[in-house]
Amino acid sequence: MMQKYLSLLRGINVGGRRRVLMADLKLLYQELGLTNVQSYIQSGNVWFEAKADEKPENIASQIAESIKEKYDFEVPIILRNTEQLSKILELNPFLKEDNMDTQKLHVTFLSSLPSESELETIKTFNYEPDRFEIVGKEVFICCEGKYHKSKLSNAFFEKKLKVATTTRNWKTVSKLLESGG
Repeated sequence: MMQKYLSLLRGINVGGRRRVLMADLKLLYQELGLTNVQSYIQSGNVWFEAKADEKPENIASQIAESIKEKYDFEVPIILRNTEQLSKILELNPFLKEDNMDTQKLHVTFLSSLPSESELETIKTFNYEPDRFEIVGKEVFICCEGKYHKSKLSNAFFEKKLKVATTTRNWKTVSKLLESGG
C-alpha cells in the first residue's frame, strides 16, 4: 500500500540561489524509489508516493541527504500527507474572521511538534498588526503588510520553537492540495 506525500523544501530557487531544476529534483526522488513524483512551481514543492510503512521522517532524511550529496547544500524537508494538508485548509483560524483577505495569510510548516515550554514562551511575543496561531505542526499567520517584512519569519519560529520550518502563502497551500491531493 502507498501513501501520498507533499514534500516542502525550504530555500531552493529563491533569489537565484540554490538552483535546482525541477526535472533533476524529480529524478532524485525517483532514484530514492519514490513514485508518481510531481513538482509544483519552482520553489520546492514535490508530491510523491512512498510505501505506507515507511516513516515520514526517514523519507525526509533520505531526500535531504541526497540533495546534500548532489548539490552540496542542506535543505530542510518537511512532509505532509494529503489528509494532513486537507486539515490545514480546514484549521486556519483566520478564515473564520469576517471579510478576511486570504492574500494576508501564510502557513509555516513545522518539522515536528515543539515542546510545551517553547509553545508557552512564543505566546508572549506580539508583533501586531501581524498575528499568528499555532495548531499542531502548523503556524497560521496573518500579515497586514508584506510577509518578507514581518518579524514572523522562518528564522523567528525556528529560534523560538527549536524546529525546522518552511512557509508558503495561502494561495500556494490551496493550489498544492488541488495540484496533487
